[in-house]
Amino acid sequence: MCHVEFNYLYRDYANYKNHGCVIFSNLEKISLETIAQAIQNKLLIDDLFLAHLWNVPDLHFEKWDNETDHPFHEFGFVQYSSAPSTDGRDIKQFLAHL
Repeated sequence: MCHVEFNYLYRDYANYKNHGCVIFSNLEKISLETIAQAIQNKLLIDDLFLAHLWNVPDLHFEKWDNETDHPFHEFGFVQYSSAPSTDGRDIKQFLAHL
C-alpha cells in the first residue's frame, strides 16, 4: 500500500530547524497534487500552520526561548512513502480535520 508522507518543520527566528513528518494511509489513493492543494488552502501566510490545531507532533526545541521561538510550523511537501503509517488517520481524515 502506498502511504502519504506529510513533511514539515519548525524554524525559529534564529533559523535553527527541526524537521518532522507524519505518514498517513491513503486508502482512496488521493493524488499528491490534490493533497498538496488541500493543505495549501488551509495554511496561514508563508506556508505556516499551528501543529496542535492540525494534531501533528510539535517540533519546537526542548527549551523555549522568548527571543527566538514562536508558535508556528512550516509546511514542506507531501510525497508517497512505502514506510508504515505513523498516524492512525487516513490522509482523507487528516485533510477533513484541517
